[in-house]
This record gives sequence, structure tokens and C-alpha cells, in this order.
Amino acid sequence: MSEFLEVENLKTHFPIYEGSFFPKVKAVVKAVDGVSFHVKRGEILGLVGESGCGKSTLGRTVLRLLDITEGRVSLDGRDLAPIKGKELNRYRTQMQMIFQDPYASLDPRMTVYDTLAEPLMVHNIVPKADLTKEVSRLMNTVGLAPRFMKKYPHEFSGGQRQRISIARALALRPKLIVADEPVSALDVSIQSQILNLLLDLRKELDLTMIFISHDLSVVRYISDRLAVMYLGKIVETGDSKEVFENPQHPYTKALLSAIPQPDPKRERDSKRILLEGDPPSPLNPPTGCSFHPRCAYATAECKTTSQNLAPVGKNSQTLAACHRIGQF
Repeated sequence: MSEFLEVENLKTHFPIYEGSFFPKVKAVVKAVDGVSFHVKRGEILGLVGESGCGKSTLGRTVLRLLDITEGRVSLDGRDLAPIKGKELNRYRTQMQMIFQDPYASLDPRMTVYDTLAEPLMVHNIVPKADLTKEVSRLMNTVGLAPRFMKKYPHEFSGGQRQRISIARALALRPKLIVADEPVSALDVSIQSQILNLLLDLRKELDLTMIFISHDLSVVRYISDRLAVMYLGKIVETGDSKEVFENPQHPYTKALLSAIPQPDPKRERDSKRILLEGDPPSPLNPPTGCSFHPRCAYATAECKTTSQNLAPVGKNSQTLAACHRIGQF
């Protein structure tokens, strides 16, 4: 698989102003602060971390729904950072998003037909005479009966609404999908159906995907590779199976220790790593390693010097941002 999406030193900062008549920048929220990663064609990258770590902001910035403060986002060899206006609109067909809440992401005044037909008309994907046929095809693709295309969102269950959202994302035949916690608002029994649907669509349509979630069990099931975020930075990334079985960064170890074990004996024997305190504010991140105020292994070097992602071993594909890799 070739590298389809490349992100280099991406930053998304939000200035906070004070004053009414002549506002001045009082502070800057560093929501995403120097993130680099790549996603191969046809691959699913799982993006995990605590609430507020910048996962959703990163996903929206990659799709250019938010402005890039600094850095580079390359899609199939083309840097999207400087693109604007009509040229950016042409790239919208290649990048789509599945939002977290299927109840809020669908217009309650639009039928399923209107919801799916609108992007097709705006981007001239199919002739007007073929709209009904294409909407039927999209509904069949996500497991919904076309006879329901004249119904409104409130007439569907949560799982069915999310299928409509997925169909809308697929309408423009994109190459990249960013799925922002697409199953967190659904019942557990429905989550597996949506996850299996996404896996089938990935294989059928050759989709590349960034799957954002705080549920590590879900990410483990669906992702090929994993990236762990903390306070606007990626602290560990690598093959999903390898990271789950042998985490290297203390923060990753703490996250994985919280996953419930299905085996009662293993659950009793497992050791939970409890992090003290709350994550620092992105308004005033700590010096050095951003995780050092909550890390039990932090040294004086950790408090003053930041660490970039680096290989953890000769035969490992994992990269971690920690001064003490292999010492604990």
C-alpha cells in the first residue's frame, strides 16, 4: 500500500481575543500542536485519546473544515494547505466525514432522498434523471431499503440514521473518510453492525479511513494502525496489534490498562494504572514533555526537554515520544 495521506507538523491554533473596539490576542489554544503521521491507501488509522486531546480538531483540519495554522496535509501527492475557494471545493468530493451524533448531523426537515440527492446535485455526480436510481443504490449499499427514501430522520432508529450519514458520506465517491466517533452514540448491539459495515465498505470501495474514538476496544477491532494523542500531540503510533500488545509510552500503557478483560481471571490479575490529576490546559501547556505532570516515570529531562516521535527498536514499527523508552 502506498502512502495516500501525509500530515507533517500540522498545527491548529485558536487565538483568544480581549477588548471590544481594538481586540488583541490574549492567548492561544494549541488544539493541535505539531502532529505528523501518514495513512496508506486502503488503510484504517485509529486515533485515540482522552476527551479534549484534539482528535476531532485534527480530523476536521485534515479535511480542511478548519483552517491550518501551520504544516502540510498532502492527499495523494497534493498539498491541500494552500488550496482555497473553488479549487478546494473540487477536493471535497475526495474527502468526507461521518459525524458522531446521527441525531444532530441530519437535517430534520429533509427526507432521506433530499439528504442523499443534495450532494449529488451540487457536485454534478450524476444526471438529474438518474438521481432516484443513485439514491437507491446508496441506500442498498448501507443496508437500508430504498422504499424508505421519502421518510424523515425522526422516523428512523439511531443505527439507521448513522447508516444514512454513511450513505451521505459515500455519495460523492470519496477516497478518504474521517469517522469521528461514529458508534459512540449507538447501543452496543448496533455498534458491531456499523463497524462491520465500515469494514465491508473499506474492502468494497477501497476506502482510506481515519477512525476517531475514545473506545479502545472498538479501535482495536477496526484499525490497522494506531495513533495515540495527548494534549494536541501524537505520543505513540504503530501497528495496532503491536501497540496493544506492547505499548511503549506511559500514557498508552495507562489507557490500555483501563480496557475491561472478558476473562474474569485476567480481569482480577490485571493492574490498572491510575493517572493523577487532570490533563493540562492547551492554553498553557507544560514545558518539556506535555505528559510529565502526570507521569510516574518523569525525570528532570522530561520537565525541560520535549521528545519527538522516534523508533522504539530495530524490529519494531512503533514510534513513541518518550525519553525513557525501554527503561520502565
